[in-house]
Order: sequence, then structure tokens, then C-alpha cells
Amino acid sequence: MKARAVAALLAAAVLGVAGCGDDASATGKGTVTVFAAASLTGSFTTLGKAFEAANPGVKVTLNFAGSSALATQISQGAPADVFASASPANMTSVTTDGTPATFVRNQLVIAVPKANPEGVTGLAGLAKPGVKVALCAEQVPCGAAARKAIDAAGVKVTPVTLEQDVKQALSKVKLGEVDAALVYRTDAKAASSDVDGIEFPESAKAINDYPIAVLKDAPNKTAARAFVAYVQSDKGMAVLTAAGFQEP
Repeated sequence: MKARAVAALLAAAVLGVAGCGDDASATGKGTVTVFAAASLTGSFTTLGKAFEAANPGVKVTLNFAGSSALATQISQGAPADVFASASPANMTSVTTDGTPATFVRNQLVIAVPKANPEGVTGLAGLAKPGVKVALCAEQVPCGAAARKAIDAAGVKVTPVTLEQDVKQALSKVKLGEVDAALVYRTDAKAASSDVDGIEFPESAKAINDYPIAVLKDAPNKTAARAFVAYVQSDKGMAVLTAAGFQEP
């Protein structure tokens, strides 16, 4: 009886060790490198820190830029584990490990300085003579969305500058270099101390889906999968929706 009891205890101990190993392998260790659209800067910075705190031994390295620029970097061999794009189109230009998942959506607003000196209230206001407007370049998701919205409104907007990501377009407003810019609702919300975000109906014609995926050549696929799962978890979605993103 004593021998059987000892054997049972040893078996339980072995199973316990095996279970701990499975938990560790589910998250992995080392660095997970995340390439994410510029509009995700605030949210993913928060999520990266929270993921590190929940998973000791894992380091999250974040690279933010326009989705098209990030896709080009990945295609040219930049080492990355996860890609979070502001549009499905840029995701299709990279090779992923599995099917990308849409995890949030985002919508455009018109960002204006707090004083709104030109009295902009909608897209028609961006077409008025003398109004200086910043847009994202059309190869960037925020630029493609802006073009759809402007076309839906049937107005002619001539920007004074075309930026490579939404943060750069917003900075033009914050610096007083333009009177308005088309940016994501989330970016205007994050900069609400400096700008106002004006909603306009045509933005419903240009809502951007944000896909996320582990990359096929990811150096750390285990940690990458764990990070993607964390982004899509209730904790991750709480951070994203608080920033103004919409659930898919």
C-alpha cells in the first residue's frame, strides 16, 4: 500500500511538472517583435506592457508606421513575428502563418484645432478656398479611406500635404500647419487636448478593418501566437475599445 501511495505521488508530481511545461510553452520566452499600424501606437504600447507583466520572460518590441511601409519592410525580410495592419489590403502582401483575423475597426473624423478657425463642420468645409488640409497618401489605409469618404461626399478636396501615416497627418493640425486633417477617430480622441474630432456621415462608407496575424517566418511563433491571443482577449479588447476602436 505504501509503495502504491509513493508511486501515485510520484506520478502526480511528474504530471504537475509536465503541466507547468505546457503552460510555459504556450506563451514562450524571449522577444516578440510586433509591426503595427501607426494608429495602434497608444493601444499596443499599453497592451505590450500588460502582456510582458502577465508573461515574465517575454519582451515585446513594437515597430509603428504606415501599414504599407510595414508590409514593405516585412516583404524585404525585416524580422517580425506579428503584423497588425490598418487594412486587409496591406496584409495580403505578406505571408502569414494561418488566416489573419479582423480584431477591430476604425472610422475617420475631421481633426481641427480647438479654435477651429475655418469653421469646418463637414467634408464640404474642406473644399472651401483657403482651407489647408492634410491627408494621408492613398497607398496608406487612412488615405484610401479618406478618398472613399471624399468621393462619397462628391466634393473636391485639394490637400496641401500627403502624409505617410495618420500620426503625421494629425501632427500637422497640432502644429497649426493645416486647418484640418482626415484622421482616425482613435487618433483624434488620443489628441483631444489639442484637437477636436468632427464626425461626418460619409465616414460610414470608409470603415477600415484591422487584421492581425502571426507571420510565416516569425522567429518566435510561440510568443507571437500568445500575443495575438492576448490582443483578442477580453482584456485586450477593453484597451482597444477604450481608445475608440470598434469591435468587428
